[in-house]
Amino acid sequence: MIQPEAKPTKPHGSPNLKHSLNGALLITLPLLTGEAMAEYGLNFPEPAAGVAREIYDIHMLTMTIATVLLIIVFAFVFYSLYFHRKSRGYPADQDFHNSWFGNWSWVIVPVLVLGVDLTIAGKADAVLKSVWDVPKEKNIMDVKVTGHQWWWEFDYLDHGIKVESRFMPREQSGDLYLREVDNRLVLPTGTKIRFLHTSADVLHAFWVPELAVKKDAIPGYVTETWAELTREGVFRGQCAEICGTWHSRMPIVVESVSPERFAAWTGEQQAIKVAAAAEASTDKTWSMDELLSKGKALYETKCAACHQVNGMGLPPAFPALNGSAITNGPIADHLHIVLNGKPDTAMQPWGSLNDLEIAAIVTYERNTWDNKTGDVVQPVAVKQAR
Repeated sequence: MIQPEAKPTKPHGSPNLKHSLNGALLITLPLLTGEAMAEYGLNFPEPAAGVAREIYDIHMLTMTIATVLLIIVFAFVFYSLYFHRKSRGYPADQDFHNSWFGNWSWVIVPVLVLGVDLTIAGKADAVLKSVWDVPKEKNIMDVKVTGHQWWWEFDYLDHGIKVESRFMPREQSGDLYLREVDNRLVLPTGTKIRFLHTSADVLHAFWVPELAVKKDAIPGYVTETWAELTREGVFRGQCAEICGTWHSRMPIVVESVSPERFAAWTGEQQAIKVAAAAEASTDKTWSMDELLSKGKALYETKCAACHQVNGMGLPPAFPALNGSAITNGPIADHLHIVLNGKPDTAMQPWGSLNDLEIAAIVTYERNTWDNKTGDVVQPVAVKQAR
């Protein structure tokens, strides 16, 4: 199994020592390397993909040129302030504009600035083309990224695998609260990956800085980006589009692994999928306790984000299920809205779930909180309702 990353240890020491060290760091920041500055949080994170490396290099080129110009300009300013000050008896130059430098500086300086701008713009244009021009290769790996309120769905189209990724509660994620998910987006190194972005409801945006991927997910449209990971590791991003109340609860965690580990992971996921399908296709009659156990786990991962763990919802957008007419009314109506969703609302269809999963969720909703219908919905009933 893919192992979680180790959490960094916290430094120890007295508060005064820490303040002294922080002050020393601020003084010596200009002397730090790009990698050290990234660790201190003042630079881009170390790239993990080819395109991200190109963007990082453009950034460092621009910062280097700007820093050199800054040093030159301030050197002239400080030199003039010190050596040409009135207290040293230096007379003010009233004829600067008639000197050779005074006449030509208005031409030389703009030409130098334009040359620098053209250098940066030329390199940036080439990088932008590599960002947006997705490679047209037959062996490229396709991953469909769908944004939901408020979770991510990743479809590995070449492997027949679907992963639903949701944030983990504080008691499970600890220091990584709102930065950790239950199911990571696992990707192999050394493989060109095409991301197909879309949304099931509102505007979202997929953003992982180390991959240089930041793309809007638009309902009804599919847009493309791509990446080729160059190193293993865990890289964190988030939804970069204000998408609703729980926008902050849409972290993205990419785990980059070797092709061998990725092949093992896909094998595990496919085996789980086959086992779940086989279990759902049996003619077994499930007991209420079995369905409630399965339904609780499914409800808390797929439904609780909108309807809350306690079933009270977030009215008016997300109605309560506790005591509602749907969960206490005819089973056929309950199955219909779960399978097909409700037009013009945030309630999406869940027909992609298998018959057993839907039967478990519906049974759980009808027999939990204050709902005590006593109904036991079997997978065969779901099959007939489709």
